[in-house]
Amino acid sequence: MEVLTLEQAKKILAKHTTEAHLFTHAAAVSAAMGAMADHFGADEEHWEAVGYLHDVDYEKYPDEHCLHVRELLEPEGVPEEDIRAIISHGYGITTEEAKPETDMEKSLFAVDELTGIVQAYALMRPEGLDGMAVKSLKKKFKDKRFAAKCSREIIKQGFAMLGMEAGEVMQCCIDGMQAHKEELGF
Repeated sequence: MEVLTLEQAKKILAKHTTEAHLFTHAAAVSAAMGAMADHFGADEEHWEAVGYLHDVDYEKYPDEHCLHVRELLEPEGVPEEDIRAIISHGYGITTEEAKPETDMEKSLFAVDELTGIVQAYALMRPEGLDGMAVKSLKKKFKDKRFAAKCSREIIKQGFAMLGMEAGEVMQCCIDGMQAHKEELGF
C-alpha cells in the first residue's frame, strides 16, 4: 500500500473493533485530522485515514494501547510513517516509542482528546455542532468537570507541540467535525 486511504482504514478498523462509540470517536478524530491537513496544506484523505485508524488496538488492548499497533497494521501493509504516526499519539501516555515530530503526528496527539470535548459540548447544545464558537468551547475546556475524562494537559501539550494557539486547533476540530456532522450523528 503506497498511501493509506480512508476506505482501507475503515476496513482495517472493523477487523479489530466492535464497540460503536469507538467508531464514532474514530470518525470524529478523522474529521478533525482532515481539517488539520487542510490547515497544513497536506493530503486530507490521508490524514483522515490515519485519524480513523488511530485507536486500532484500543478495544483489544486497552491497558496496552499503542503497544500493539505495529503488529496489527504491518500485516495489512500500512506504511511505516502511518504506523509511527498512530503510535506517536500515545507518546508519554502509554508509550515512549515515537515522539510526535511531524505536523501529522503532532496534530493527532492534539486532536485525539480535544474531539471528545467538542463532541460532548455538541451533544448538550440544541444546535449540535452548528454555530459552535471557539469562545464558548474554550469556556467548556476550562471547566475540568466538563468531559472530565478528556485530558486538558495532553491537549495543551499538543497545542505546544504544534506551536499553534488553542483557538486555532479548536476551530480546526469544530470545522472538521461540522463537515462530517451526519456521520457523527449530529
